[in-house]
Amino acid sequence: MLRRRLLASAVAAPLIVPAASVRAQPAWPAKTVRFIVPFAPGGGTDTVSRLICEQLGRSLGQQFVVDNKGGAGGNIGTAELARAAPDGYTVGLITVASHTLNPMLYSKLPYDPDRDIVGISRLAVLSNLLGVPLSLPANSVAELIALCKKEPGKYSFASSGPGTSLHLSGELFKSMAGVDIIHVPYKGAGPAYNDLAAGTVQMMFANMPSMLPQVRGGKLKGLGVTSAQRSKAAPDIPAIAETLPGYVATSWYGVGAPAGTPEPILARLEAAVVEALKQPEIQRRWSDDLGLDLPPPGRAGFDAFLAEDRKLWAPVVKAAGVKLD
Repeated sequence: MLRRRLLASAVAAPLIVPAASVRAQPAWPAKTVRFIVPFAPGGGTDTVSRLICEQLGRSLGQQFVVDNKGGAGGNIGTAELARAAPDGYTVGLITVASHTLNPMLYSKLPYDPDRDIVGISRLAVLSNLLGVPLSLPANSVAELIALCKKEPGKYSFASSGPGTSLHLSGELFKSMAGVDIIHVPYKGAGPAYNDLAAGTVQMMFANMPSMLPQVRGGKLKGLGVTSAQRSKAAPDIPAIAETLPGYVATSWYGVGAPAGTPEPILARLEAAVVEALKQPEIQRRWSDDLGLDLPPPGRAGFDAFLAEDRKLWAPVVKAAGVKLD
């Protein structure tokens, strides 16, 4: 009887969790967060990542450190993000390359964009910009096409790597304009600019954040943007589609985390990103300096956007005839 009473008392007694156990799980973030950028320093991805990391650090009270892991069209850094511990202390940049193009270009990827990475929010939607050296005798898309047709195989275009939206923008231009130009891939956009300015390569399709300052600084000539219409950030630069009707090749940047990251961390990171994109300084830099458009932020609608983006790029990849393995 005594044993039964003791058991009943034990069952009825409220569960008391020691205060030390509660304190054992500190609120995120409690230390520095690594932000993987799957491209080399110096390009638009790097610029945007550093700006957003600065805002996240202010908002969340911990430093967000950019870690550039370039190579293989973004696959190396993205695979590292996918394999990282899902504890909130490794997040990173996801892009049109990692989630839209590379699954079409590679028969086997070292990560699954839908299974291994959670899309937190898009950061920006952007067009690419076609730039040429000041010394090149072409001041418009039409003049560039005429120059390339006059001497087939003489001229080359740079990109930040094979299979990137920048490379495919050039391949689409090559196909639609009917010109014979040679692709020269670099390990990131930054290293390509010196050769472009020197005329070693004669043209380059680059993200607006990295190319527009080069054009505004008088180092390069901007001949056309890859969006369907002119960019609000640079309305004086024509859309390539004004010369080649139907030409469109746009990109996007976003924030992702390893699958399995706890929901409270995902929710807090999402809220911080949404808040960062509301900041007047970020909005000014995005529109005025970098030529970026702000998409609807957050996780809502991300999967639907991604499905639509893949539909848009599929014919571009097919027309380019590019396969990377």
